[in-house]
Amino acid sequence: MPKTTRIRNAAWIVAWDPTTASHGYLNGGDLVCFGDTITFVGNDHRGDVDETIDGRDLMVMPGLIDIHSHPSTEPFFRGVREEHGLPSMYMSGLYERSFVFRPDEAGRKAAKEVAYCEMLLTGITTVADLSGNDPGWIDLAARSGLRVFLAPGYASARWYLENDWDLRYSWDEINGRRGFDDALALIDQAILHPSGRLSGIVCPSQIDTCTQDLLHDSWQAANERNLPLTTHCAQSVNEFQEMVRRHGKTPVQWAKQIGILGPRTILGHAIFIDEHSWLHWHSREDLGLLADSGASVAHCPSPFARYGHGMEDFGRYRRAGVNIGIGTDVAPHNLIEEMRLAAIVARILAEDIRTTTTAEVFRAATAGGAAALGRNDIGRLAPGAKADFVLVDLKNPFMMPARDPLRSLIYTAADRAIRDVYIAGEQVVRNGKVLTLDHASALEALTEAQQRMLSGARQHDYKGRTADEVIPLSLPPLTH
Repeated sequence: MPKTTRIRNAAWIVAWDPTTASHGYLNGGDLVCFGDTITFVGNDHRGDVDETIDGRDLMVMPGLIDIHSHPSTEPFFRGVREEHGLPSMYMSGLYERSFVFRPDEAGRKAAKEVAYCEMLLTGITTVADLSGNDPGWIDLAARSGLRVFLAPGYASARWYLENDWDLRYSWDEINGRRGFDDALALIDQAILHPSGRLSGIVCPSQIDTCTQDLLHDSWQAANERNLPLTTHCAQSVNEFQEMVRRHGKTPVQWAKQIGILGPRTILGHAIFIDEHSWLHWHSREDLGLLADSGASVAHCPSPFARYGHGMEDFGRYRRAGVNIGIGTDVAPHNLIEEMRLAAIVARILAEDIRTTTTAEVFRAATAGGAAALGRNDIGRLAPGAKADFVLVDLKNPFMMPARDPLRSLIYTAADRAIRDVYIAGEQVVRNGKVLTLDHASALEALTEAQQRMLSGARQHDYKGRTADEVIPLSLPPLTH
């Protein structure tokens, strides 16, 4: 039978205010859930409960929503991608890295388990997982305890390189169609899973690697299933220039022309829109197109900041009316650190501390992500919402003094203060330990798989280089 759990007299609750459709602080309140649903948020709950948690030294906040991640690959690049970028490709290392370094199937499974553990430990309760369609994915997602939107990627083309400045495309439309069909079959299967926590996202991988027909049919499939659609769009200067070469339009303008922009659309990154200072393009239409269409943007500041790239800027997109969620397109899968960086990069590029606020970036990581996924029952603490919540330890040294606990969490403590995590009313993290997966074993398997990936670099690299020649260590090896 479902049980009733109450957090009593919490020092702070980040509660949802339906009158303003925004978060607010509630001091000394109670949160009660029955089974997988929140039934009470307020002061002095009087009903019977099965379990009471003393909240005097806790902040209760909604679980974070990660709307763009690549768990099957990004953990492999720890120690690899932090400083990897090619000046001849406008500082991006994306294309060389994906061409040279290719994790195997067993390794991808370990990577995904590692990533899921990182997410749980950092307060993420819902994730959009953009991965390849590997065996066992549904089972692992269900075991994790996360609320997972499976987004198996497919494409009509793959990138390849013969040098470090000319991005090329190898087209195979039959393979793209096969991937599309397989993706829909997996999504349909995931939705039927008895956990009730799995759903799907239709995911043609990139705007530049999919034909117009494949993108159109993907949009139609998403509409038929009432699911989101996501694709990488406006993520690099190379992509921008390629789409202009093909169509005479920016990636966003072409997406609008072919009819795939709408309220269920999530564009991965959307950084290099027409008015970005790196592009010197003549139009100023893209931001308005995004806002008018109701499309959402998945903002992942860390991987781009490492290249020297940035969205210009988070606050301006929001003031234009664009819904933004936040993703973890990099290891670590830590949405708290992404919130911090989103705010800081925005202020630097806007040259204005007022361009955004802690409340705005937190909204993006919760209610903004929920809106992008078409859900109004996650990303908030309110009666009727799913019981996805995080308990933050206010006595953690990095939280003290907790005059404003969200600021202390985002700018100082990050995951160090995450104590417990609940999803659908079930505890998945206790005292900073994942309860659903074997984090330590997955890390060992990932370490071995990374070595296999690195040892195979020479056979894939266009220059026949070793991994250490492609990406040298941060310090030179000593010979004495």
